[in-house]
Amino acid sequence: MKIVYIPLDERPCNYMYPSQLAAMTDLHLMVPGKQLVGNKKQPAPHKNLVTWLEKETVHADYLIVSLDMLLYGGIVPSRLHHLQPDEVLTRLTILKGLKKKNPGMKIYANNLIMRSPAYNSDDEEPEYYAFYGEKLHLYGRLLDKLERSIVTKNTDQFNQLQKEIPVEVLSDYTERRKINARANHYALQLVKEEIIDFLIIPLDDNAEYGYSAKEQRSLVESVLSLEISEKVAIYPGADEVGCTLFSRVFCTIHNYKPTIFTQYSSAKGPVIIPKLEDRPLGESVTLQIAAAGGNITDRFMNADGILMIHSPAVSQDDIAEPVHKLSERDPSYFSEIHYQEFVTLISSYLDQGKVVGVGDVALCNGSDVILMNLLRDNNLVDRLPCYAGWNTSGNTLGTIIAHLIIEAFNRNYDPSKFLKQGREFYYTRLIEDWGYQAVVKHDILQNDIERFGANYFDISLKLHDIEELIKEKLQDFIQENLNTPELEHIKLEQVYSPWKRMFEVGLKIHYH
Repeated sequence: MKIVYIPLDERPCNYMYPSQLAAMTDLHLMVPGKQLVGNKKQPAPHKNLVTWLEKETVHADYLIVSLDMLLYGGIVPSRLHHLQPDEVLTRLTILKGLKKKNPGMKIYANNLIMRSPAYNSDDEEPEYYAFYGEKLHLYGRLLDKLERSIVTKNTDQFNQLQKEIPVEVLSDYTERRKINARANHYALQLVKEEIIDFLIIPLDDNAEYGYSAKEQRSLVESVLSLEISEKVAIYPGADEVGCTLFSRVFCTIHNYKPTIFTQYSSAKGPVIIPKLEDRPLGESVTLQIAAAGGNITDRFMNADGILMIHSPAVSQDDIAEPVHKLSERDPSYFSEIHYQEFVTLISSYLDQGKVVGVGDVALCNGSDVILMNLLRDNNLVDRLPCYAGWNTSGNTLGTIIAHLIIEAFNRNYDPSKFLKQGREFYYTRLIEDWGYQAVVKHDILQNDIERFGANYFDISLKLHDIEELIKEKLQDFIQENLNTPELEHIKLEQVYSPWKRMFEVGLKIHYH
């Protein structure tokens, strides 16, 4: 089976994770070279990418395609482009041509609802976002509320924002959103026409109110009117969607309908609303499992996989991040999250031979060191097959669910065949999500970054030196925290910074 994959961008989470999952299977995933997928704010070369796509899909069985990459050149260019509406729609009709040349090919697509961050920074946004980001976010939030007659008393504040945001800034931002939203609606038409066989529309860093909420409601109305609900999923997420769609393709090809049993570390877990999302965690878990090709079961005995969700007991901005000291966390982290019981349950499920995955979403942007230290101290690190705990809740869920589904299939059919590839991905997640995101990154930011003349968003002037320092500190982390019998099989071969900043890291782990 040949699967062609067009990623959301060139970062490891989008470019490498699906390939690493594919390496655990008998499926062949074709990915364009790095020169064809852009570089942060530099969009992918559209004509060259389309030429590659047309060539590779002639005899493909499946196409997993990021429409943000196909239309705009990547996730960041989707927020910066100056394409005309007709040009965007013309680019989208490329899918019709691919389907015409290869009618048997199934197309699984994804296209984001563009985010609206609540801060001033132009790192991933237009230059004016460094000055008007907060105001643009608030403007969209109030606009949504006013249109829904929720906070009419804030009309004065809304009018004041209209005066404070330059007309050209507001026009540029809102017109681009309209073009991107129109592309999403046209993608729904392609689903109706059976050009796109399954579509995920992730809400990138969204909230209950704002531009994203407005656009989501309109899309849901179209989905219902077109009667395509079974072929479209809309939920919080972004960089995990390549993993989710690969898992769905895998399940479809193998006629595999995995059942997943879920368990939370806090009683409030299913009902809290994660940071940067718009709905309860339990709703997102259900949608993510379904999108990946699985189903939730309430019976753990017969489940193909068990998803242990380390969840907070508070919502939104009260959710901690690794940068916070333990004393700065909300008290619920120590009164309403049942760490020891959670770890004991994990151990019990493993003792029963269950395939267990840990989705660590109690914190945003990295692992919870309290949980990870307990797993280490209870000798469970080597025994777990799947783990994820990076960036947003949606990012973590899509990654761990896809890995859990594939791991469960392999355990049932041939436990040793893809063992090496599965362990490589598992330890990559531990070293990146726990080692880098929760420990090393903040160590360097606190103790080293200033002497390099660098900052969180720009390490380009001392890139090699900082990458070497990250590798050195990760080596120390591995020795201190993964010093188990399996350690001799793990080698950290490469560390790099894909966007020359501290937010994320790229790793190459070898398991032998």
